[in-house]
Amino acid sequence: MNLKDSKTYKNLAKAFAGECQAHIRYMFLKRSAEQEGLTAMANLIDDIIRQEFNHARMLYSFIQSASGTGINNIEIDSGYPFKEKWNIIDNLKIAADNENGEATKIYPAYMIAANDEGFHNIGGLFNHLVQVETCHKYIFSELYTQMKNGTMYKKGKPVKWKCMDCGHEAISYEAWTECPLCHAGQGAVAIKITEED
Repeated sequence: MNLKDSKTYKNLAKAFAGECQAHIRYMFLKRSAEQEGLTAMANLIDDIIRQEFNHARMLYSFIQSASGTGINNIEIDSGYPFKEKWNIIDNLKIAADNENGEATKIYPAYMIAANDEGFHNIGGLFNHLVQVETCHKYIFSELYTQMKNGTMYKKGKPVKWKCMDCGHEAISYEAWTECPLCHAGQGAVAIKITEED
């Protein structure tokens, strides 16, 4: 089957559009974190922004492989979320929900379609994207829960806190409000996403 005549071709275009939109939405989220002085959170989100950009690049490469002369237009009919407002906590929850949709519904369906049509390399890409989007969902879910519950910089046991601006470290139940070494605000303290962080 020719890629341009397949369902996978349109799925690639829809996924590309979705990844581009996620890239921009997370840039909005990063900006909100920066405005609130949450530089460590902004850096975590920046990693995801870079990854979404690279997902779009990989999807675009497969689309372009369908034609040696370029593609003028791909007509697609698809829905994309526009739920965010300018509230960082709510937007973290929305980001987690959006990533969950990609990981549990959208990309698994695209993977199956690609494999059914014989595009196993594209099916493999969607399979790998499922794993990454699952990780993104986990990060956004953790950030949301910790912000909502006030546990981002306060834990039930002593943990090692690290200032991401200067590298100062200390073990305690709660992160300092101002780094004793460089005087950066608490938002510069590395966020514990997992117990091992």
